[in-house]
Amino acid sequence: MEDRRLVTKSEAETVRLGRSLAADLRAGDVVLLEGVLGAGKTALSRGIASGLGVPEEEVRSPTFTLVNPYRGRLPVYHVDLYRIEAARDLDELGLEEILGTDGVAIVEWAERLAVWRPPYALVVRIEDRGGSEREIRIEDRRRDSGGAWS
Repeated sequence: MEDRRLVTKSEAETVRLGRSLAADLRAGDVVLLEGVLGAGKTALSRGIASGLGVPEEEVRSPTFTLVNPYRGRLPVYHVDLYRIEAARDLDELGLEEILGTDGVAIVEWAERLAVWRPPYALVVRIEDRGGSEREIRIEDRRRDSGGAWS
C-alpha cells in the first residue's frame, strides 16, 4: 500500500474507507489512528474491524475499557488511549501482548503511545475539515510495505 491522502464526506464514507484498508491487513499489523476528539477515529476503526469480519454493531469505542478484543477472520484488538495520562499507565495495559502479535491492533489516540509506539505500522491521521468532511492521510510504515511486521 502506498501513502495516500483522501477526503471523506460522511461517516459512512469513513467506515467504507476502513473496510477497504482492512483488505491489506495481516496478522501482526498495527494501525495507529491520530486526530482530535470527534475526528472519526472510531468510525474508521469500525470499518477496519468490519472489513476483518467483525460485525459492525459490535465495535464501540473502548474509552472506558481501554482495549476491546473482537473475533473476526483475525483477532482484532481495538485500543483507545484517550484516558492515558502518563507513559507508566501504558505499562498496565499489556500492550506487549497486543501489538504485533496474532491479530490486528487498531490504536486510537496513538499520539499517546510514547515509548510504546511501534516503528512499523500503518499511520492514519484524520483531520476534521468541518461538517462531516474529513481529510485522511495514510502513511504505510510497515516493514515490507505489503503487510505484516515479519
